[in-house]
Amino acid sequence: MPPPSCPICALQASPAHRAELELGRSALWLLRHHPLPAPLPGWLLLDARRHLSGPLAFSDAEAASWGLAVRAASLLVQQLSGCERVYAIAFGEGAPHLHLHLIPRHVDDPASAAWRVADLYRAVERGERPAADPVAVAAFVARGRELLAQGPLALP
Repeated sequence: MPPPSCPICALQASPAHRAELELGRSALWLLRHHPLPAPLPGWLLLDARRHLSGPLAFSDAEAASWGLAVRAASLLVQQLSGCERVYAIAFGEGAPHLHLHLIPRHVDDPASAAWRVADLYRAVERGERPAADPVAVAAFVARGRELLAQGPLALP
């Protein structure tokens, strides 16, 4: 049973969040855009649908499909953003519910290189750098929903 204070469970249950930022969901996984203000357009999160803290708590079904879900979501980020790499980062300290950050990495953008991506995140949070344009985020989400609906990049 999820704790009543889990922010990821609350996002997954929010009709407004689903309408604005969710790209797709399967029985096990939910793919969503980072909430606004987002550090970058295309900064997605792959959440476990079930409340769990990380891979140590996976069921057999979750363990079997995790890699496929990460690959499908990463390919979607790359296809939509045109990035060369997709960073995958999960800590789970801010919210003890598995949410994997999938971050587009453009090699010509030094602000997103390696660990600087955390500084980028903090700079947006502190108001030192503009957040991603909400219109660009909405367009990314709409294109992502279309591609997921077509099937080849669907979440397992």
